[in-house]
Amino acid sequence: MTKPILGFLRLLRQPFPDLVNVIAGLACVIVGLALFVQGLEMGLFPIGEAMAQAMARKGSLAILLAFAFALGFGTTVAGEAGAIVNEVEAQDSYAFWLRMTVALSVGAALVLGVFRILVGWPIQYFIIGGYLLVIIITGFAPPEIVGIVFHAR
Repeated sequence: MTKPILGFLRLLRQPFPDLVNVIAGLACVIVGLALFVQGLEMGLFPIGEAMAQAMARKGSLAILLAFAFALGFGTTVAGEAGAIVNEVEAQDSYAFWLRMTVALSVGAALVLGVFRILVGWPIQYFIIGGYLLVIIITGFAPPEIVGIVFHAR
């Protein structure tokens, strides 16, 4: 168990402060996320599922999915762009396309979420898959926008 941790610390090439507390905090985060998802499944998802089923029965699936996309895209585009760096050139080059990329992604995620509810797929696969995808993509992202990737709205 200590060999992988020591290998990770060598990869960082700097001392890791208070490793025991960091591991304890990580365990608390994992337990907290698991309880959070369980709470969502017990409290909010039944309401969302009932609403989505009722809307799907009364109308077109395509219209429902288009509305979900428009809702996610519109609310994201209307939000603040956020500061990227203090350089005007970097802000000009990233701000518009970053906003459009995030808005398209949020719209697509809402479409997928509504479809997931209608089909009945479990959410755990989407949460774990989403986090893994974000972690992988972060390795290829420019350092200036990595903080924006993890910005929660």
